[in-house]
Amino acid sequence: MDANSQSTSGAHGWKAAVTARERRAQWRERAERIGFWWRSRRQVARGLGVPDSSFRHCLRQHERRCQSSRFSPRVVAFCESPEGLEFLHGLWVALHLVFVQANDAGLRNVSWFLRLSGLDEFLPASYGRQQSFAAEMETALAEFGREEEQRLAAQMPPREISVCEDETFHPQICLVAIEPVSDYLLLEQYAPQRDAATWNQALDQRLAGWPVTVRQVTSDEAKALLAHAEKHLGAQHSPDLFHVQHETVQATGLALAGQTRRAHQAVADADQQATTRRAELAACQEQCPQSAHVAEAQQQVAQATAAEAAAQERLAACQQRQVQATAARQGLSHDYHPFDLETGRPVSAGEVGERLSGHFDRLEQIVREAGLSLQAREKVAKARRVLQAMRATMAFFWATVGDWLAAWPLSETVRLWLREQLLPGLYLERAAEKLNTAAKRQLLRTRAAEILARARSPDGVWGTLSATEQTDLEAKARQCINLFQRSSSCVEGRNGQLSLRHHGLHRLTTRKLGALRVLHNFEVVRPDGTTAAERFFGARPRPLFPWLLARLRLPEHPRTSRRAK
Repeated sequence: MDANSQSTSGAHGWKAAVTARERRAQWRERAERIGFWWRSRRQVARGLGVPDSSFRHCLRQHERRCQSSRFSPRVVAFCESPEGLEFLHGLWVALHLVFVQANDAGLRNVSWFLRLSGLDEFLPASYGRQQSFAAEMETALAEFGREEEQRLAAQMPPREISVCEDETFHPQICLVAIEPVSDYLLLEQYAPQRDAATWNQALDQRLAGWPVTVRQVTSDEAKALLAHAEKHLGAQHSPDLFHVQHETVQATGLALAGQTRRAHQAVADADQQATTRRAELAACQEQCPQSAHVAEAQQQVAQATAAEAAAQERLAACQQRQVQATAARQGLSHDYHPFDLETGRPVSAGEVGERLSGHFDRLEQIVREAGLSLQAREKVAKARRVLQAMRATMAFFWATVGDWLAAWPLSETVRLWLREQLLPGLYLERAAEKLNTAAKRQLLRTRAAEILARARSPDGVWGTLSATEQTDLEAKARQCINLFQRSSSCVEGRNGQLSLRHHGLHRLTTRKLGALRVLHNFEVVRPDGTTAAERFFGARPRPLFPWLLARLRLPEHPRTSRRAK
């Protein structure tokens, strides 16, 4: 292959074939360098080493475009030069990557943009060409993901990870699995079933050859996921706190709110009734004070007043039960932590179980006192059945942390300091970012900062460590706190994103799904500048855009312009 038939993109050494369009631009540029206007075209063609007829056709086409273009000849000359074609190539690939693949703006909108900007003179705006290029890009994205995963996994140190798993429906079954610390999408594919065997095969295929061991799976209580986690992977199954709270909200939320709403109405009705009776009594006393009806009216006022007081008592009881139920539901979240959020003190699995059991006891009591339905009692009981698994997850966390601390070459003093001071501070710092209000986040951040200040005091253990040892111990501490995963919210969020994309596109193909996974893993950047792939593999992946530029060719010049004149 000669120099005119290939080109090199960037410093990575990737090769991409030169299109006929780019070759013609090179001819024109070299012809001008040779001395185009004072030599015969045949001499110039001979100097270029190209057929005379091909060279003449190239010049005629360029002249026609300059004459028919809405732009000046200088703009056309630039866009048809090698530099201009390089610019158009980058624009074309970026347009499809950002607006078609990442944001689903729609192929027709891309065509609209090209026509409005006049770029349809240089880039194809037809729907068919947009569709075929979108398919090419999706295939290229999948290829990039495979290459990078193989390359990064080969140099990745062995890791023990947690995995969050769930299914979504489009209406095809889509299996989704994410490593929650890095937010790396391990699995996102359609499957004919969602049984344990399907999960086993899908995840094994994805992790084949990777130095990765799954130690924990966080998901709902589906039997297939339980069997997949515990029997096939031999991992700890951590119940999803969201589903526990969801059951308790369904059991008590609407029902108690309905009782409170009806109690409010009953108070209003009783107040209106009492007001009416008092007005009747006043009128009777004024018009016929000696009448026997006065005593009867007084009795009716007394009854209405008593009914009003009883209604207010029922309202107060309903409101109290509603507040208590909310506090109990929130308590499940507040107390399901390995460290006390108020003091930072490590909390054992037994103590966590007792706290959670107390909240369930209160919910059951509220359901009985409120006289809620059998369905409500069953939902609370269903949520409580997960209590044993929550206690087991906490025991797994502390047992694993204990094994890691014992295996690391640390003194007993450093181990105790790590467990009692550094781990609580880092955990509260991470937990603060997940709270739902700014005030709560700031309060827990302040508490975490106080604990970390004591842990990093130069007068304590921290002061006896070198800078390298401090960095290493912080990394070890973060490894410990990242082990505790109580929610699969990352998967739920991804399912929501896929649902929105499916709603807009009406169909997600397997190829499109693979492209979305690659974009999530290799292109979405956090505020710290890292991608999910970098956080998961521990090494920076190659940049995606230059790779796509080298693999995806610039389209040929559009044959006809359908732009409205």
